[in-house]
Amino acid sequence: MRALLSLGSNIGDRRSLLREAVASVQPVMIVSPVYETEPLGGPPNQQRYLNIVIEIDTDLTPRELLGVCHRLEAAADRVRGQRWGPRTLDVDIIWHESGPVDEPDLVLPHPRMFERRFVMAPLADIAPDLAPDGWEDHAEGRVDQLGPL
Repeated sequence: MRALLSLGSNIGDRRSLLREAVASVQPVMIVSPVYETEPLGGPPNQQRYLNIVIEIDTDLTPRELLGVCHRLEAAADRVRGQRWGPRTLDVDIIWHESGPVDEPDLVLPHPRMFERRFVMAPLADIAPDLAPDGWEDHAEGRVDQLGPL
């Protein structure tokens, strides 16, 4: 089944952290270009993020895939402190082919993906079928495409 993950990092060697996470998820079908973005929300004076979206082919359920996302974050020594605070690695499921999920700790499609330019720009690059017309008019933030991972 097709699933899409959003990955971001703003602490440490951001590009290496993203590369290591992508290498740990198989099979990866497509990796978006890397985007550098300003943090949205959270504490002031955070470093800029590097963000990508990847498409994977998986037999995992959304719940099982959420476990993989948490393990990737743990492997990158992510500390969950402040909401929207800095992080070595953030991995979110943004869409799963099995359909909508509405659980207390897992909602798919991701409920805020269409509001976030750091998700929508790389998503539109690799899965334009999932990017609704006019998303650019509603997504918040500024992004700069840096090229391949």
